[in-house]
Amino acid sequence: MLETLRHIVQEVNTARSLNEALEIMVRRVRDAMNTQVCSVYMREPASGRHVFRATEGLNQELVDEVSLAAGDGLVGLVAERGEPVNLEDAENHASYRFLPGIGEEHYHAFLGVPIIHQRGVLGVLVVQQEERRRFDESDEAFLVTLSAQLAGVIAHAQVTGEVETRAITGQDPAKISGVPGAPGIAIGTAVIVSPGADMYTVPAREASHPRKEVRAFREALQSVQKDIRRVADNLGSELSPEDHALFDVYLSILDDSTIGAEVVGLIRSGQWAQGALSQVMIEHIRHFERMEHSYLKERAVDVKDLGTRVLAYLQAANQEVRVYPDKTILVGEELTATSLGEIPREKLAGLISVRGSGSSHVAILARAMGVPTVMGAVDLPYTRLQDREVIIDGYNGTVHLNPLPEIKQRFQEVVDEDTALSRDLEALRDEPCVTLDGHRTPLWVNTGLMADVTRSLEQGAEGVGLYRTEVPFLLRDRFPSEEEQRQIYREQLEAFSPKPVTMRTLDIGGDKALPYFPIEEDNPFLGWRGIRVTLDHPEIFLAQVRAMLKANEGLGNLRIMLPMVCNVSELDEAMDLIHRSHRELRQDGLTGDLPPIGVMVEVPAAVYQARTLARRVDFLSVGSNDLTQYLLAVDRNNARVADLYHSLHPAVLQALLEVAVVSRDEDVPIGICGELAGDPGGAVLLLAMGYDVLSMNATSLPKVKKALRDVQLSEAQQLLEEVMAMVYVGDINKRLEEFLTEHGMEKFIHSPVE
Repeated sequence: MLETLRHIVQEVNTARSLNEALEIMVRRVRDAMNTQVCSVYMREPASGRHVFRATEGLNQELVDEVSLAAGDGLVGLVAERGEPVNLEDAENHASYRFLPGIGEEHYHAFLGVPIIHQRGVLGVLVVQQEERRRFDESDEAFLVTLSAQLAGVIAHAQVTGEVETRAITGQDPAKISGVPGAPGIAIGTAVIVSPGADMYTVPAREASHPRKEVRAFREALQSVQKDIRRVADNLGSELSPEDHALFDVYLSILDDSTIGAEVVGLIRSGQWAQGALSQVMIEHIRHFERMEHSYLKERAVDVKDLGTRVLAYLQAANQEVRVYPDKTILVGEELTATSLGEIPREKLAGLISVRGSGSSHVAILARAMGVPTVMGAVDLPYTRLQDREVIIDGYNGTVHLNPLPEIKQRFQEVVDEDTALSRDLEALRDEPCVTLDGHRTPLWVNTGLMADVTRSLEQGAEGVGLYRTEVPFLLRDRFPSEEEQRQIYREQLEAFSPKPVTMRTLDIGGDKALPYFPIEEDNPFLGWRGIRVTLDHPEIFLAQVRAMLKANEGLGNLRIMLPMVCNVSELDEAMDLIHRSHRELRQDGLTGDLPPIGVMVEVPAAVYQARTLARRVDFLSVGSNDLTQYLLAVDRNNARVADLYHSLHPAVLQALLEVAVVSRDEDVPIGICGELAGDPGGAVLLLAMGYDVLSMNATSLPKVKKALRDVQLSEAQQLLEEVMAMVYVGDINKRLEEFLTEHGMEKFIHSPVE
């Protein structure tokens, strides 16, 4: 499904005109969905009419000749609602309008979805079929996903008619900085995961049997040469002699006396075939890319293609059962859930991903599983780490190569302390989080997967402060249907019932891009993300809210939270859509009341509008990760500036305190769901500020509970008063560490090991 979507979008993107784009769209959609008709109606800005612009299956002679007035017919209904309309017998619907001559009278099943760009309906994409039936959810979801992707393409068309060091080679120790993905320390053996037939990700490895490797390479070479000759023969009658000579060039590139000889030479010197091939081919690719002449520069593409083909044959002939050592640390350019699932859990010690962020799917999964992880280790020479000993510091986001014995010993001590501490904290699971002087603070968890649920309940979670609804979207190759969402949300609500579950509406953009709905921007964190995306695509927002409300029926433990709100108007618009969904569902028989609705305070604008926002909602929740990022202008997932990201920065603490004071004044509950809440020292400060609920990952919950149960509220308030007078982050960190040590909690301090 995802591949089909990509192909359609790619074809549409390469169209030379809007008409050609629409023709490609209707033809490819009809084939992909195996329907009889696919048509596009485009809205004419001046008149508001919907013009019959392209079709596959209806009368093409009437394209551009027929139109519908705004709000007229089923097409008008789709555009007016901004939602899909799915009918098994279209002609019996009250909004049906017969258009003479286009030939749709034979088709009964109708599915129309709006094409929406920046909140405006550009047109309607329709599929039809003779058989009386409702298109199924997968059909609807596919069409919605496609229309959302193509909206930008159509809108645009309308407007424009890797340094080698001793550490790498295994001699000197080195520390590579990344981004914390999941907390904990892991000491183990690196196992490299690389995607198939990618020369740039082939790990370096010695050849155990050079003669065998040479033979394998030559066999792969012969296979590719044979493929090229076959293609050349098949196209012999269609190409001119000059064009046909291109294949002779291909064959000459692979000749055993040129590039082939270089590869064989490297293999005989000790490299395995895949590594030797990759090294030689990459050198030649770079050579061609540096050339000024455009024709010669473009030959780099040919060399890369040939190298990839030979590598694929080598990999296919070298399939072997991968053996994972104990304490495996999985390393890759961009780890995925699939690669994580291939290794037995008892063998997995940690994860390192060169790309990705703390909110990547694999990082979320790692936190749920309790696997120490470092993401965004961009300087890691990962292809050369196979079978090497590495240490992961998931607390501070660092990777240690060739660690000295004393460094390894210090990390092992941390591992032992963490293990002992976890055992000690198990006794607190069913105990309430109450300070020594009787102040009660509920501790909730942040979740995104069903794997989080069991772990959260085992740790004594009293509710969910943040359920990341985007995670189910990341797991699919299309937007999940309303019913699929309802089932997912129901599982979460039932698992925690009667404890509250706070579901954040879809928060994509920034560092969270859906593979089927990519958002490419120069500055994504300041771009199209969070509530901005879903308000611009109300059909996605409405489907999600309806799914939540349906899932809550009979349970009543749902709370809805809106992300990235910057303006009161955004809140008002979102509230209108939520009330509309609830009203419509009540008319359809839903009996549940409207759940509490809250706003995430995670941008500076929301801090300064906190009072106004508080008067319009049922609760506030601070997203301290993003708030810190925006206040400090530091991308928290960028390893290059990670040392500038300080959740205890004086400005951040001032903002957190200000929002807490406002919520108290307005008598509106306030929670916090950022990483600061999961830090024992930070939790003490939040307690003193007056936060009603602290929400964190499940791994942190026992530590925070222990910290808060061992202090008095009055002590915390005195600490806060001291800290708020400080101007340096270093001084604040030092005072917090002193406070924890004074209260016997020095084991909670995870300073970087140097």
